[in-house]
Amino acid sequence: MALFKSGNPALGEKTFSQPYAVYGDDAMTVKGTLNKFGILFLLTMATAGLAWKMAYSGVNVTSYMWVSVFGGLGIAVIMAFKMSLAPYLAPLYALVKGFAVGAISAYYNYAFDKIAPNIITQAVALTFGVVIAMYLLYKFNIITATPMFKKIIIIATAGIAVFYLIAIGMHFAGIGIPFLHEGSTFGIIFSLVVVALAALNLILDFDLIENGSKMGAPKYMEWYGAFALLVTIVWLYLEILKLLSKLARRN
Repeated sequence: MALFKSGNPALGEKTFSQPYAVYGDDAMTVKGTLNKFGILFLLTMATAGLAWKMAYSGVNVTSYMWVSVFGGLGIAVIMAFKMSLAPYLAPLYALVKGFAVGAISAYYNYAFDKIAPNIITQAVALTFGVVIAMYLLYKFNIITATPMFKKIIIIATAGIAVFYLIAIGMHFAGIGIPFLHEGSTFGIIFSLVVVALAALNLILDFDLIENGSKMGAPKYMEWYGAFALLVTIVWLYLEILKLLSKLARRN
């Protein structure tokens, strides 16, 4: 996420800042973006289900998971520099990322089967609940994406992104950061902060997608906007899953 300049790693701060001259059926719409998101979501669920099935069939999916994680990051970087490729790369991203999500979910489901048997169901329900709540807060102008709001979210997200990249590097070096996974008080507070930050990124996503539609962005930006929304929702789901696992360990 540190590779981008927005609260959402997929939506740069200047994604929709340039003037467009696209009208009619060739222009981006909010409805079109949501339709594209539906397609990406189904693709994500398809490969997530595949990874889940493989994991419970006895296949060690760890290496495939890391390939999916870094593969998805690579695809996202390409799209950030060449957004016109979104109609082709966004579905590929959904397929690749979905496998990682499925593998991670299978691990948590197995690891917490005895102490939190419904952890995946709870994480999914909470994720969709947060998405709906944030949309309503945005729709009724309870939370607005002011310049100061955007700046704070962007800086905070960049900070978390850098921290996570360092944590991944330390993981491969055999060095762990306890509060990232343990149910200590500080660990739970950290997860709550990150979950809140991911949720607030949804406001930026909704705002930028709506602005793209108003400015007449080209049709391919529907795929890019849908991809951006998927990135945030996946991030939110994984952070909620991590938070629930910490709470389960604490109990």
